[in-house]
Amino acid sequence: MLRLTNISLRRGRKILIENATFQAHAGQRVGVIGPNGCGKSSLFAMLLGELEPDDGEFALDPKDEIAHVAQESPQGSSSAVAYVMDGDRELRDVRSAIVAGEAGKDRPDLHELYERMEAIDGYTAESRASRLLHGLGFAADEFQKPVKEFSGGWRMRLHLARALMCRSDILLLDEPTNHLDLPAILWLERWLKRYEGILLIVSHDRDFLDQVCTRIAHIENRQINLFTGNYSQFEAQRAEQLAQQQAMYARQQKDIKHIQSFVDRFRYKASKARQAQSRLKMLERMQKIAPAHVDSPFRFHFIEAKKQPQHLLGLTDASVGYGEDVILDKINLNLSAGDRIGLLGVNGAGKSTLVKALSTGSTMLSGERVLSKDTKIGYFAQHQLELLRPDDTPIDHLRDYAPGDREQEHRNYLGSFGFSGERIFEPVGPFSGGEKARLVLALMIRQGPNLLLLDEPTNHLDLEMRQALSVALIEYTGALVVISHDRHLLRSVCDELLIVHDGIVDRFTQSLDDYPAWLKEHEEISELAFAMRQDKVAKPINKKQQRQKQAQRRQRLKPLYDKIKEVEKNLVISRSRLSEYDERLADETIYTDADRKDEVTQLVQDQAAAKSEIDALEWDWLEANEKLEQAT
Repeated sequence: MLRLTNISLRRGRKILIENATFQAHAGQRVGVIGPNGCGKSSLFAMLLGELEPDDGEFALDPKDEIAHVAQESPQGSSSAVAYVMDGDRELRDVRSAIVAGEAGKDRPDLHELYERMEAIDGYTAESRASRLLHGLGFAADEFQKPVKEFSGGWRMRLHLARALMCRSDILLLDEPTNHLDLPAILWLERWLKRYEGILLIVSHDRDFLDQVCTRIAHIENRQINLFTGNYSQFEAQRAEQLAQQQAMYARQQKDIKHIQSFVDRFRYKASKARQAQSRLKMLERMQKIAPAHVDSPFRFHFIEAKKQPQHLLGLTDASVGYGEDVILDKINLNLSAGDRIGLLGVNGAGKSTLVKALSTGSTMLSGERVLSKDTKIGYFAQHQLELLRPDDTPIDHLRDYAPGDREQEHRNYLGSFGFSGERIFEPVGPFSGGEKARLVLALMIRQGPNLLLLDEPTNHLDLEMRQALSVALIEYTGALVVISHDRHLLRSVCDELLIVHDGIVDRFTQSLDDYPAWLKEHEEISELAFAMRQDKVAKPINKKQQRQKQAQRRQRLKPLYDKIKEVEKNLVISRSRLSEYDERLADETIYTDADRKDEVTQLVQDQAAAKSEIDALEWDWLEANEKLEQAT
C-alpha cells in the first residue's frame, strides 16, 4: 500500500501541494490529472526519492520495487532486447552472479542461483522482452539493433518497454502515450489492465485514462481529490459538484449553442445528415461534462475565413515520398468545403508524408497537386515548435500575423490560449512544450484558414486545452485533415476516416471503435500472405482429395477449438468476478470501518486469487492458440 499523509510540496516559492492525504492499494490503477504545473511530476519525483516533502510523510514498504520511465536518452551498443531485459534489476544481478560463478571468479551457491533464476522466470526473460518490443511496434529484425541507432521517439519506447519489464510493485508512468501510435497505445492499454501492482499514470489522453484507470487523483487548489472510476466517471462526478455554480456553468452553454446551431442547420440536409448526427452525439456528451471544465483557462474560436471555395485541394495519381523512396502511391484525394477527415495508420505508414504533400507539395514525387486560388491552409506539425524565435515573445510573434491589431486585442487573443499578464512579454525559448504548442496553434488560427492540416496537434497539450481544441474544431466551418492518436479528438471532430497502409490510402468505412479489430485482421492477413509466399512445395490436389483433407483437418483441430472456447468462457466468468472485487475494494467506507477489516483481507485475497486465475487462463489461451497456429 502507498499512503501519503498531510503531504506538502513546493518548488521554489510556489506551493504545489499542501496538507494532502492520499492512499492507493495493489491492483488500483490511478490516473493523476491536473493542469500543467500543479505538481504531478513533483509528486512522482517525491515517490522516487528525488524530492523531499516539505511537510507530512508518505508510507512505502522499503522492499517495494518502483519502476518508472527514464527521461535521459539511452546510449551504448547493447541490443534493444538486452536493454529492455536490464529493466528487471534482480534478473540482471542473478545472471551476473551466475556468469561470475561459472567462470570461477567467485564461489556463490550456483544451485541457489539457478533456483532463483527459475523463480523469477529468468529463462523466459528474452521472450518476455521480445513480446514487449513487439507490442510497442518494434519489428523482429530490430530486436538486436543497438539502442544508439534508434531515433528519439523509438528510444522513448525502449525506455517504456524497460519499465514494463521490471517486476515492480509500483509503476509510475508520465505521459506514456506521447511517442506511441494508436496500435501501440491499444496494446499498452491491454498490458496495463493486467498489471497487479499500484499504477500511477499521468496522461492527457482521455480515452486512454478511460480504458486503463480505476480511480482518478485530481490535483486542484493544492489538494489531491480522489474519485472512483475512470476519467469519464470523474468528469460526471465533478460536473455534478460544479453544476451548482450556475454563473460559471452559463459560460459553457455558449459552446453547446455553437454545436446545436450546426445540428439545427444540417440535421435534415441529406448531404450533411451523418455529420449532424455525430455532432448531436457530441452535444449530448458535452451537456453532461461541460460543468467539469467551467474553470478552464482556455476558450477560443477559429477566425472565420474570408473566402470559402467549394473545391480546396486535390491530389491526382500522386506518389509521395523522399528522393527515390516512394512511401505512398496512386493517391487520388479531393478536399472540399466541409470535409472533416481523420487519418489512421501505424507510425511510418506515411500519414505525415501525405499531409506534407497536401500542405506544400514538398513530398510529391509524381502526379498532380491542384490548389484553389482562394484556399488558405493552416498547417500544424510538431517541428513547427522549433521554428519559433526563442528570443522573441508571444506578442512579438503575434504582431507578425496581426500587425494592425491594438495591444489590448493581442492581450485578449493570447489570453484565450492561456497566456496572461507578463507572460506574453517573456521570451519563448524557456517555454514548455505545451506552451509552445499552444502558441503555434494560436498563430495558425489567427491567419483565418479555410483548410486545416493538423499533424498530432494534441501532443504536449493538457486535458483542458485538448477539450478546448475539440470544441473549437467542432465549431470550425472550414475543412480539416487531422492525424492524431487522441481518439476523443478524432471521434469528436471527424466525419470520415482514411487509412494509410501498405503504400496506399484507403477509405475506412468502419467506425473508429472498429479500428483495433481491423488492425488484428490486417496483421493476420499479412502473416498468412507471407506464409503462402514461403510455401514453395505446395502441390495441386483434386477436389475429392481436398474435401477429404479439409475433413481430416477439422477433425484434428476440433479439440483445440473446443479448448479455446472453454478457456474464453472461463475468462469471462473470472473477469466478471474480479470486476466485482475491484468495485467493492474501491469503496472508501470499507477502509474506515474497523468492523470490516476481515472483509477487506478476504476481498484482497479473493482479488489476488482471481488475478492469478485470469493470468493462468490467459496463458492457457495463448498456448492453445499457439498450438492451433502450429497445427494450421
